Amino acid sequence: MKAKYYLLIVLLFAAIFILQNNLFKNGETSTFISPLVESFKEIGIAQGPLANTVKTSLKGTKGTYGIIIKNLKTGESFAQNENRVFEPASLYKLWVIGASYQAIEEGKLAEDEVLTRDVKDLNKLFDIDDEVAEATEGAVTSRVDDALERMIVVSDNYSALLLASKIRNSYISSFIKSEGFLSSNLGQPPKTTPEDIALFYEKLYHGEIVNKEASSKILELLARQELNDRIPKYLPEGTKVAHKTGELGGFKHDAGIIFAKDPILFVVLSESTSPLGAAERIATLSRDVYNYFERK
Repeated sequence: MKAKYYLLIVLLFAAIFILQNNLFKNGETSTFISPLVESFKEIGIAQGPLANTVKTSLKGTKGTYGIIIKNLKTGESFAQNENRVFEPASLYKLWVIGASYQAIEEGKLAEDEVLTRDVKDLNKLFDIDDEVAEATEGAVTSRVDDALERMIVVSDNYSALLLASKIRNSYISSFIKSEGFLSSNLGQPPKTTPEDIALFYEKLYHGEIVNKEASSKILELLARQELNDRIPKYLPEGTKVAHKTGELGGFKHDAGIIFAKDPILFVVLSESTSPLGAAERIATLSRDVYNYFERK
């Protein structure tokens, strides 16, 4: 009996050694991970009450949702498809406003400077076909501070193009890289991930986009957003939300900070065949996450 007992122990340790060898090869960490836990990780099963709240809220959802939710006071968080690549739609304007304030800080741009550019030039510069262009004639003229406000508050596209034409895409790309948004770019089409958008907002919240003054100004502009059919839709009246929407084709996004009892980072990027349905899902998820944290 003793011999069989010792044999079983030897076989057990041999199995563990082989399993560890397979898990840790190719430079992987030396921390042992339960195969059961690892399997949950691989198929994206999140655990905990916040995860359950999100799962219940999105039950029956079709399409793909990239989500990051984080209580910026306690650190409690949830992530799903956080590294999936999406087209940012108008979320690219977050990079434009960040780069614009960096240019202002460096003396390359002034808030009271008047910019003007022919619409045809802007369409050509940014490769916008006349068939899909919002305008084909005339000129766009605006003070820098007014263009920054219109770009964010009403998501005006030509204000964004006017600013980008002044500071150049190469400057914006350098800003993206220097801030650590490593999965984002201004390619054709532009690309981003929920993780990069969440990083922008977290740095903004901590006053780390350019500097505290610039971060504060950007937050206040985002809090005056007038496109409120997603994150703020079902929140209690008067709840401050600093956010930016994005929509293009099947993409429907909203990302920002809900200033509730605790500040909540809330980022949802989506791609589906029902963008209107996705907008409603974002709105109900925002409400459910808000209620979850308010009850704690």
